[in-house]
Order: sequence, then C-alpha cells, then structure tokens
Amino acid sequence: MGKTYIDTVKYLIYTDFEVHGLVEKPDVVGAIFGQTEGLLGGDLDLRDLQKNGRIGRIEVDLETREGKTRGTIRIPSSLDMVETCIIAAALETVDRVGPCEAHFEIVKIEDTRSIKRKKLIDRAKELLKELINTELPESRELAELVRDEVKTAEVTTYGEDKLPAGPGIEVSDEVILVEGRADVINLLKNDITNVAAIGGAKVTPTVVELSKSKETTVFLDGDRGGDIILNELVEGGVEIDYVARAPPGKEVEELTRKEIIKCLRNRVPLEEVRMHRRRPLPPHAHHPPKPEHRKHGREAIQAHPNPPEPPEEKQKAAKKRKRKKRIDLKKELEELANSLKARFYNSEGEMVAEVAVRDVIKTLANVGEVETIVFDGIITQRLADLSAKQGVKRLVGLKLGNVNKRPAGLEIITKDEL
Repeated sequence: MGKTYIDTVKYLIYTDFEVHGLVEKPDVVGAIFGQTEGLLGGDLDLRDLQKNGRIGRIEVDLETREGKTRGTIRIPSSLDMVETCIIAAALETVDRVGPCEAHFEIVKIEDTRSIKRKKLIDRAKELLKELINTELPESRELAELVRDEVKTAEVTTYGEDKLPAGPGIEVSDEVILVEGRADVINLLKNDITNVAAIGGAKVTPTVVELSKSKETTVFLDGDRGGDIILNELVEGGVEIDYVARAPPGKEVEELTRKEIIKCLRNRVPLEEVRMHRRRPLPPHAHHPPKPEHRKHGREAIQAHPNPPEPPEEKQKAAKKRKRKKRIDLKKELEELANSLKARFYNSEGEMVAEVAVRDVIKTLANVGEVETIVFDGIITQRLADLSAKQGVKRLVGLKLGNVNKRPAGLEIITKDEL
C-alpha cells in the first residue's frame, strides 16, 4: 500500500487523460503502475518509490460523458528535477486503461518551492514595511533626537524668581520673553538661547529688572491669552521694545523653526501696537487687513484669516473637494501598491514630491506646503504627530499601526476606508 503523504513535496506532476470507455479511479491508478513497471529500472519503479516515500499518493479526478472518461492526475514527488521529469514522461506511455484505449498528456510540472518563495517574499516585504515605519529611525532623526535632548537639558533658571531660561540669557544684549517653560524649550531646540519665560500673567521683579538691562522682545501666543499677558506686562512696568506674535490660533511651543524665525523678523515696536489699539475700529474691523498691509508688517499682531465663504457655498465646495480627493486617493494608493513609496500633495491636489517611505520624515521638513500624504506603508503614532506638526491635513496609508491618540486637525485614512 502506497504512502498517503511524503515528507517533502518538491514537485507536483499534473497529467490530463482521456479514456475511450467508462472506467473508475482504481482502473486509472492500476494502469499507471502496471504499464510503467519495469520500464524505468528498479531505481525508478513507481511502487518502490511510493513505498519509500519518494512518490506520494496518486490523486485522480475524473468525469464520464458520452461514453468517454476524462480527468486529471496529480502526483507529488520528492525526487530531484531530472528523476521527476523521467517519471512524468513515463506516464505518457500509458495507452490503455483496462480494455479501453487511453491518452495521457503531461500538462505541467509545478515546483512547489516557488510558491513558498513567493509567499516568503510577500511576507518579507510586509515585515520590512512594518520595520521601516515603526522601528528604524533614520540616522538623521537619531541625531535630531539626541540634539533636542541636549538642548532641552540646557534649560536653566534666571534671577531670584528662578525663571526658566536659556544659557544665552546672561551674555546676550537682547532677551526674548515667552510665556512658559515649553516655549523656552522649543526656542532652544531651534538654536535661540537668549530666552526666558515670564511664568504666567503675574509680573515678577526679575522680569522687570531684566527688561531694563536688555533690549526686550515679547514673543506671545496667537490667541486672546497673548493680549492679556501683554497688557499685564505693560501695566507691571516691563520695558518692552518689540512684540512678536505666533500665527493666529497657534502657540509658540508648537511652532517650527521657519515659523519662529518669520515671527521674530516680523516683530513690531511696542509703540506701533499702542497706536494700533488707540485707532477707532471701522465697521469692517472684523475683516482682515489688505494684503499690502500684511506685506509691510503693519498691524501684523491683529491680523485674522480671510473672511469665510458663505456657509452654503463653503459646504458645497468642501463636499466636492472631499469627494474628488477620495476617488483620487484610492487610485493613488493602488498605484503605490508594493512600491514602498510615498507621495506628497499640496492643497490643490497636485503631487509635489514622490519619495521612498523611509524618507517621509525628513522630506516633511523640507518640501514646503503639504496637505495630503499617500504612502505604501503603516500609519504610526510618530508619523501622525510629525505630519500634524508640519500642517498636513490628511494622511493615507495601507493600515493603522499603534496610534493611540489621533492629532487634532489630521484626518487619518486607511486602505479599507477608501
């Protein structure tokens, strides 16, 4: 009796047959053993090979129709390539099944290891994507992490009130006053060391004395709280020379290097701030100043976004854009399948860059305005946080990784959601 299974299946022999008569499966198997016996010598006798586990069970599928029997035979083999081909060729010598004429034809010999190799390659690619996106930071990122940690450790204290400050506060002739410790840390990370924190709306003697001895710039958040703190500082006797403001709705601690430099360059003398506040407000005061005003830096502190579109038109436009984006995003994600690449799109839906997945992080800092990122990889917490920090509105990937907190303002979309 032949073995049903063999230890290692290397090849599968597929044979089609046609018999001019009505026969059963045992008849076909018997014909194969009987008509190949002695044909190939003792070393390649099918019965002996099956007993030794070199050839597996002969599987036969057949059907009868119009007085003929047709079907397929599958024979698993653990022999080498040459011996398997010899066995296959021997099957085509079978010309009778019982009393009926028959025709046997080899369809193919399948290397089962090639199937395993394909599965192995596909799985390896999945593991590589996960490794790249979740475990292996670039050397540049490692350097930035170490540099940020060193700069954070440089936070010192200044004066009797122990204000959080940078190491450059003692030697610089200028000082930048910010609201809190987190603002100090962010400026230190971006190589601005002559900074000190006010520590709240309450004005301390240390802040007053510091402002008298140095040229003082107050760098405030772009919200109502910044206005309140500025009033408190002025009324508390702080000698302010310039005022810088974060963009509306943003805080100093979350600004990028480019935004910080731009805000400090656009700082306004305190007197201009006072003059602006003493002007009577026109009926359209809630509208933003004209572009030419912002261009020259005038009244930059009180600037507001452009007036919103009418609600109905805005909703229609938003729905139209969203519907268009969804269709495009699905198409783009399909095009990126198995490429390990990412594409960056601006607010107009135009692609501005295509990079390898491993370069997404460093590209974010240099590519400029990016509204949407579509990439052939797994969305991680780290990538989501950095994307939101850089102003990205939409992040599209194959699937969601370990993202415990979705950043505000960032839409995360997976392949299954498109």
